[in-house]
Order: sequence, then structure tokens, then C-alpha cells
Amino acid sequence: MANPAGAPLVHAVNVMKSFHGNDVLKGIDMDVHKGQVVCLLGPSGSGKTTFLRCINQLETIDGGRIWVDGDLMGYADKGGVLHRLSDKAIAAQRRDIGMVFQRFNLFPHKTVLENVMEAPIQVKREPKKEVEQRAMELLAKVGLADKPAAYPGQLSGGQQQRVAIARALAMRPKLMLFDEPTSALDPELVGEVLTTMRELADTGMTMIVVTHEMGFARDVADRVVFMDGGVVVEEGPPSEVISNPQNIRTKTFLRRMTEGG
Repeated sequence: MANPAGAPLVHAVNVMKSFHGNDVLKGIDMDVHKGQVVCLLGPSGSGKTTFLRCINQLETIDGGRIWVDGDLMGYADKGGVLHRLSDKAIAAQRRDIGMVFQRFNLFPHKTVLENVMEAPIQVKREPKKEVEQRAMELLAKVGLADKPAAYPGQLSGGQQQRVAIARALAMRPKLMLFDEPTSALDPELVGEVLTTMRELADTGMTMIVVTHEMGFARDVADRVVFMDGGVVVEEGPPSEVISNPQNIRTKTFLRRMTEGG
């Protein structure tokens, strides 16, 4: 189903999720429009990562609905009753959504180039020659044109994460999800990954980013969403939420972050 003009690319309504009786998401509403960068901020355990994983159905939701580009994720709506899609149908939905994790999850036994080429060839059955050309262009884009033959173990953490970004982009996603992509990196490597992400945002890629990098959120995000305790506490442009938060929980969190906590 084509998304009507002007409709949000991601439309989440009253999303709920619990683990073992613990409510992690308590009714999240969120819209992300095409070309927007939205940063999710909040303390650990606030539900940010879980929400991200619900968008591309790595977690099944317990209530509410999520649409991506007009498609209801994970379910078919038949007369108001939700029916779970097959694993194959969910995998097909997931193809259009790139995800970059805290850990790089690269195949250690494959070269950088092979890592980037793997999914388009295996999942989309695209011609190898075409995929190889695109993979090389993407490696150049993330500053690794000289590393196609290297193995992940020969790269720094920052380089591995940039390969992971190129790998996600190789599937030509309409949406990119980033789950704290710099949190596992040594401080001196964080900048190179954030630079790659800034450049990606400049190309108009729609991005939802869970991050603790306040400078990135302030400079790159169109909208910042502060979550705590499984709810959206405050949201708006970074100039409002980061520079002039209204909610006491947002203020406390940001003060802790700026004090280097």
C-alpha cells in the first residue's frame, strides 16, 4: 500500500510492550516524516531500544500499531482484528528498514566488501556485479574505500561500525534505525561514526537514532523525543527540548549528561 502524500513515514499509535509482566512501553505515539532525523533520548531502561526494535519487528508489540510507509508492521488488519504475519512476510517488511546496533555484528570470516554485499545478493537476489559496484560506492561514502579486502578483526571499532552502516545502506532502505551506535566505541572513535551519520542525514535519509550524544542530537535532529519509564515525557525541536526543557525529568537527565554522568 502506497503511503498517501504528506503522511508520516513512521506512524506509531499507543505502542505497548512488556517483558515478564514488566511494562517497558506504556502507549508510545510517534510520527516521523520522510527525511526527518529523530533522536530518542532518555535514561537506560526507558524503553528507547525496545521501541526501535518494535518498529522493525525484532520485538512483537503487545498493543497498539506501527505503520512504516503505509504498511502495518507485523500484522494484517482484517476487519479490525489483527492477524500476525508469517515470518517470511515480516522479513520482507524488514528489508526496507536498515538497523545499526551497538555491536557491529559483522561476519568475521568475510571481508568488508563481502559483508556489505551479502544481504542484497542473498536476500534480494540482486546481480553480483551491480551489488559490488554499489558496495564499493558505499564504502567510499563511509570513508573506507581502501578497506574492501580487510577483515573485521583488522579494523578499529569505529571502522567496523562504519562498515555496518554501509551494509545497512546496501539494502537501499527507506528508513534507518540506529541503536546507540557509538556506545561501544572508544571515545576517540565516536566522532568518525557521527560524521558518517551526519553526512547520511544530509542526503535526506529518514533516521531514528537512540543516542546519548547530545551534540549530535542538538545539531542534526529535526526533533528530539525524551523517554522515561516507557512513556514520551517531552518532545520537540532540539532548541526547545535540549536547550530549554520543561519537564523536571528531562531537566534532571540533561543535567546529569552535561555533568559527564
